[in-house]
Amino acid sequence: MLKQKRIRDYHVQVGEMGTGPRNMITDVEGVTVGHVTLSDGDVQTGVTAVLPHQGNLFQEKVIASSHVINGFGKTMGTIQLNELGTIETPIVLTNTLSVGTAAEALIEEMLDQNPEIGRTTGTVNPIVGECNDMFLNDIRKRAVQKEHVIEALRNTTVDVKEGSVGSGRGMLCYGLKGGFGTASRVMELEHGTYTIGVLVVANFGNLADLTINSKKVGRTLVERLSNHEDEKDKGSIMIVVATDLPVSERQLNRILKRTVTGLARTGSIVSNGSGDVVIGFSTATRIPHEKPASPLTVQTIHEEDMDSAFRAVGEATEEAVLNVLATAEHVTGRDGNERPAFKDLIEEFDIELV
Repeated sequence: MLKQKRIRDYHVQVGEMGTGPRNMITDVEGVTVGHVTLSDGDVQTGVTAVLPHQGNLFQEKVIASSHVINGFGKTMGTIQLNELGTIETPIVLTNTLSVGTAAEALIEEMLDQNPEIGRTTGTVNPIVGECNDMFLNDIRKRAVQKEHVIEALRNTTVDVKEGSVGSGRGMLCYGLKGGFGTASRVMELEHGTYTIGVLVVANFGNLADLTINSKKVGRTLVERLSNHEDEKDKGSIMIVVATDLPVSERQLNRILKRTVTGLARTGSIVSNGSGDVVIGFSTATRIPHEKPASPLTVQTIHEEDMDSAFRAVGEATEEAVLNVLATAEHVTGRDGNERPAFKDLIEEFDIELV
């Protein structure tokens, strides 16, 4: 597979902090991501699965939280996630009308792994997020099937493809082709070195608002595109944050809230019709499903360390969105609808990003 050209390959350096070796969410040890992409005429959609660790997640839960930036979205499982502060299944991302199918498949996978669910212990809380890909994808066909979800869950990797793949296949971003992107940041603290990784499924924004390192690139593109018509932003973004930083669910929630700073730096206004949802987890502590005989010990950083995490998650979110644009490919889908690729336009119009 040819190496994808990401935003840094255009000499754009986002923020001040260093990245992990891949500059992906999978720089957090144990985290893997899997895609299944469906591309056939008016079907342009897919599934993305995120595994927080490679063990039995139901038996060894991890600290987790979620945050709603704007609530025009249809996630599943975040009520219990926020109540208990843990996650016990992988995270599945897909299109809006496939949330039920994704949840059913995820439940089946967890039942296969854990025969005690619904017998000697309680049920399971599947985590599913979505964006609406109906412009390019005939969403009414509900093309995503359970086998696609299970394939994504069972074929995850640390080397993640970005752009018009998986759950990002039919998405739009700043009026151009959107999709899946990821980035990471490394924090050097007195007590250790830690990583924050972010992935996004970007399906939001008006082209005129697109900003790259404070440069109004979107306005330039609007001027060059003679047939461009700015539409009302009714899109969404799903953000997944992973870290090995030892935090409580309260601290993690504070970190998740700062993803909006990265969105804003790319030009997002978090519009009325946008479902902007963040789900995050920390792999630093595993919480056993079965109650141990002694109290649990959960290490957490001091609040004075939080600013490093705030900066890291904002920078990684910003770069993940820009990586979506840099890697997404032109797609034609439902009723001949299409969206151009950012990388094609900047080459066509010889636009400098720095």
